[in-house]
Amino acid sequence: MQFRTLGLALALALSSPALLPGLTPTAVAQQKKDITLEDIWQKGTFQAKSVPGFNWMRDGRYYSSLDKGDLVQHDVTTGQAVQTLVAGKDLLAPGSTQPLAVEGYEFNADEQKILFWTDEEPIYRRSSRALYYVYDRAAKKLTPLSAGNKQSYATFSPDGSKVAFVRDNNLFVVDLTTMQEKAVTTDGVRNKLINGSTDWVYEEEFEFAKGFFWSPDSKQLAFYTFDESQVPEYNMQEWGPLYPKDYRYKYPKAGEKNSIVSVSTFDVAAAKTTKMDVGQEPDQYIPRILWTETPNLLSIRRLNRLQNKLEILHANASTGKTDVVLTDTDAAYVEVNDDLRYLKGGKQFLFTSEKDGYRHLYLYDMKGKLDRQLTKGNWEITEINGFDEKNGLVYFTSTEASPMERHLYRVNLKGKGKTRLSEAGRGVDAVNMSPDCRYYLNYHSEAGVPQVVSLRTAQTGKLVKVLEDNAALRQTLGQYNLGKLEFINFKNSEGVALNGWMMKPTNFDPNKKYPVLMYVYGGPGSQTVKDDAGGGIAFTNYLWHQLLVEKGYIVVSVDGRGTGARGSEFKKSTYANLGKLETVDQGETAKYLGTLPYVDKSRIGIWGWSFGGYMTALALTKEADLFRMGVAVAPVTNWRYYDTVYTERFLKTPQENPGGYDDNSPVQFADKLKGKLLLVHGTGDDNVHFQNSVAFTDAMIKANKDYQTLYYPNRNHGIYGGNTRLHLYRQMTNFILENLPLTPDASSGAAKSVN
Repeated sequence: MQFRTLGLALALALSSPALLPGLTPTAVAQQKKDITLEDIWQKGTFQAKSVPGFNWMRDGRYYSSLDKGDLVQHDVTTGQAVQTLVAGKDLLAPGSTQPLAVEGYEFNADEQKILFWTDEEPIYRRSSRALYYVYDRAAKKLTPLSAGNKQSYATFSPDGSKVAFVRDNNLFVVDLTTMQEKAVTTDGVRNKLINGSTDWVYEEEFEFAKGFFWSPDSKQLAFYTFDESQVPEYNMQEWGPLYPKDYRYKYPKAGEKNSIVSVSTFDVAAAKTTKMDVGQEPDQYIPRILWTETPNLLSIRRLNRLQNKLEILHANASTGKTDVVLTDTDAAYVEVNDDLRYLKGGKQFLFTSEKDGYRHLYLYDMKGKLDRQLTKGNWEITEINGFDEKNGLVYFTSTEASPMERHLYRVNLKGKGKTRLSEAGRGVDAVNMSPDCRYYLNYHSEAGVPQVVSLRTAQTGKLVKVLEDNAALRQTLGQYNLGKLEFINFKNSEGVALNGWMMKPTNFDPNKKYPVLMYVYGGPGSQTVKDDAGGGIAFTNYLWHQLLVEKGYIVVSVDGRGTGARGSEFKKSTYANLGKLETVDQGETAKYLGTLPYVDKSRIGIWGWSFGGYMTALALTKEADLFRMGVAVAPVTNWRYYDTVYTERFLKTPQENPGGYDDNSPVQFADKLKGKLLLVHGTGDDNVHFQNSVAFTDAMIKANKDYQTLYYPNRNHGIYGGNTRLHLYRQMTNFILENLPLTPDASSGAAKSVN
């Protein structure tokens, strides 16, 4: 076993105030506070800062942001405000006396017109509708984009003369000179036909909601149409009124019918729509479309239903004729990403593939002939951050240093001169590159250490200015008891090395026996074990784990087989048997921990959310002798209940692989449950349906097994809003304290509940 102690203690020590006269280090340590649930989810005690509202402007020298209602231009090299681009007081809608409550904005190409939106209403994870306004900077005039209902995804044409948007499943174009609105489509109907945006499963699993794209010359729109008339409906009840309401939407479960997807182009001047030839097979996916740098040439990616064959098609936008130029296949599955880049001049494109076992970068000519592989090695590219066409340089983030780290590199188009731009040292660097690749924002963090946001030159990675160092948060953290976090590595019984982390109490005594709570996600390509502070729920979970650690628990997380950043073979080893090896590895983790002299193997618990909830339910049933308790939040309990795209990617269809579905469903093993289980779900979960928890509880009732349930009315998969998270984590904390005793004697070890 290998440990690598993090530098958290040192970082916090450096940010803590010097000792006052008469105070010893011990006295100061005794004065440190324990984290409370209210600190995490109510008071905002540990709120990390970033650079709010940062938007690069076209020349890469400036950025814009909203400041107290004003839209302000800043110099990136100093962070100082240069000028007010739009005064908030000027954002008066016709007939209104109050300025617009701006929720977002977008410039046109010459930055003289701006789209502002307000009253945004979320739909699903990435979709929303809002009221959009066009602001003319020269005239200081604010005009509603449309007189109709709320709009979605309003987008300027590249030349800034028009705006396209979606409303009520149809696509529209507005000419900004005349403000006349033209319908591109008129046949959109809810739960039947969608134009210009995606259906539920594309939005969730292919990770985009806007389904239209302007051509570079602003003459055409390429757009999606989804015929979802044959997709089965899912029904959720919305609780609250005297009679609950039904909410129905199209959700294709594994093995069921998908939408039939088509791609068309619309010639704005001629008002002509042309359908692209995507093949005769209707049961397929079109996960991406992209205009190339060649006039009138549209790039379309086509993926078969089993998702093991991805093709790049080039389409003549005027005729619809297509040619297959590149095919990428895999024995398991091919993942879709946004790494395809077409070079100006219309002669080459960049593409990433896992065909050599790791995700690397390749250069092709426009007919799909390989020019050269640009990166190689037993590491992976995780993101293409920018392409400097002028100098022929590709900027990318990779795992070359470690699967648990991310750093910025660049390489030229000859595959030479690969250079690390991130500073030496560990951690994770997330990058926001300027459009001209002159500067980038670097968000650097390490496990337990809040992010530092800095501006750097892309040429060398040289620091220009630290924009946010979160010094206040570091000082705040230094006032609290924080356990030591160490990275661990061990081999399972098959000799496969697994990475993890372990958090121990500040007063850790190696001669004591501690209870352990394991935290798991475990889904394909995911990671809980990274050397970063995380953001959102990842950081709040870190803080909650610290709360538990200070009560006397050791908290551990291990990435088993199937997780990401370690190559295709490791990630795809779980193919067609989702849940099998992942559960084995969590069981192996529990067995391994039980061999450590300071761990009580009879007091090991596990918890997780979503896929992690699924893993928790499997661990408590298929590995029942190893786990004393578990908390499963929003779990999948039968993959037949989950969507086509995600599930079939990893399991094939239930018709082809019934054993892969049933052999690793917690529902099938409810009779094996021994430990205490808390099952949590939101009744408004449009992603992992409440049906999953209902099926599992029904199976446990039939098996005469005891369990506890916690339902959150109308909450979605994230289970949040108001006091929801505070309430949820209080219930989970109390359940752990009551069922994973802090002392070996269970009858006397139940800790005091948190009020």
